[in-house]
Amino acid sequence: MTGSGPKLGVLLLVAVLLQTVVVTITVLHFTSALNSMKETFARSSVSCLTGSDLQSITAVRGDPCWQVTQQLHLLIEKSLSQRYQRRISSAVRDEVSRVLPSLVMEDRASPRPKVAAHVTGSFVPKLERDGGDAVPAGRRVQGQKISWWEGQKGLAFLQDVKLLDGELVVSQPGLYYVYAQTYFRHTHSLEENGEEAEDRGKPLLQYVYKKVHSYPVPILLMKTSRTSCWSRGSDFSLHSAHQGGLFPLTTGDHLFVTVTNASAVDMDEKSSFFGAFLIS
Repeated sequence: MTGSGPKLGVLLLVAVLLQTVVVTITVLHFTSALNSMKETFARSSVSCLTGSDLQSITAVRGDPCWQVTQQLHLLIEKSLSQRYQRRISSAVRDEVSRVLPSLVMEDRASPRPKVAAHVTGSFVPKLERDGGDAVPAGRRVQGQKISWWEGQKGLAFLQDVKLLDGELVVSQPGLYYVYAQTYFRHTHSLEENGEEAEDRGKPLLQYVYKKVHSYPVPILLMKTSRTSCWSRGSDFSLHSAHQGGLFPLTTGDHLFVTVTNASAVDMDEKSSFFGAFLIS
C-alpha cells in the first residue's frame, strides 16, 4: 500500500501534463486556421476589387466575393443617384426659369426692375366729369373714358409706367395682370331732374381697352355689366363693377377704362381704381 501511493501521484501528474499538451496543440491549431482564413478572405476581397469583370462574379451568398460586390454596387448606386438628382434639379430649375422667371429667386447683380401702376379715383369738378371724355363713334369704343385718374397721391403710385390723359402707357413688354374697378353712385338729384325713371334698371357697364401702334382701333380686353334697380326712397345707391385678367403687352401700349355713365362714378380712391403690373 505504501508503494502504490507514489505511483498514483505520478499517473495523475502525467495525465495533467498530457491534457495540457492537447489543449495547447488544439489552441495553436485553431489560431493557425483562423489566421489562414483571414488571410484567404483578404486576398479574395482584393482579388474581387482588382478583377477585370465584376459582372462575371456569381451572385451567391457562399461566394467569397458576394459581400464585397454587394457593398460596391450599393456605393455605386448611391453615387449615381445623387449625381442624377443634382442634374434633374438643375434641369427643372432652368426650365422653370425659362417659362416663369419671376418664380425663380436668384442672386443677381442687377435685379429686374418692378413694373407696376395703381391709379385711383380723383375728385374733380362735376362739370368736368359730366359726359366724361366721349370717344368718337368711328373708333368703335363703347362708353365714356375716365380721364381723371390720380397717379401720385394717396394710395396711387406709378413705377416704370406713365399716366397720360387717363391712360396707362406700358414701358416694357411682357405678360401683365390688368385690373379695374368703378363704383356707380345714384342720388336723388336724378329724381329731381326727372331722369331717374329713365335710368332706373339700366345696365352699368365697365370696359377696359388697349391701344397699340399697329392697329388703328382700340382693342377691347375686358367687359363687365350689371343691371341694378334702386329704391326711390334711398338717398343713394352704390353698385360696383370689377374685373381683371392676364394680357401680353408691348412697349408703348395704352390701357384705359370706359363706363356707361361717367358722371355717376364715385371717384373715391378706395372705391374706384385702375392698374396693371408685370408678371413675366
